[in-house]
Amino acid sequence: MDMFAQYSHAISSVVLFTLVVLFLAPFSALAKQGKGLAPGATPEQDYSDQAYRLNRAYLNGTETLPAFVAAVTAAVLLGASPFWVNLLASVALVARLVMLVVHIKGIGKPNSGLRSVLYVLGWACMFVIGLMALVAAF
Repeated sequence: MDMFAQYSHAISSVVLFTLVVLFLAPFSALAKQGKGLAPGATPEQDYSDQAYRLNRAYLNGTETLPAFVAAVTAAVLLGASPFWVNLLASVALVARLVMLVVHIKGIGKPNSGLRSVLYVLGWACMFVIGLMALVAAF
């Protein structure tokens, strides 16, 4: 277990991201229910609609979480550099959290705005963590 202590920020980032996605789920469901939508339905694509933005924030989280968990877990288990794994996982988490706020609040443009920049930042961190895991494997 001491080996995993070196990756405390990365592991905490995975747990926090998971908790945020789980936390968003009922709020997304309630927003859709408030619009009279059936469970599993998607609100009309209207970025000015709070229910749409909340649903997209939740779906973005559920779409990204598996890749984040896989990359960080592989990097930790394969012994990739704890400094870089911790740093990149923490940056990815912060980028995702800020992106969620931007998404939910409707800040900026629907496309190619701050939300997109934050998405790419988080994606790039996860990609590099994945590459680090591959390098550590061989």
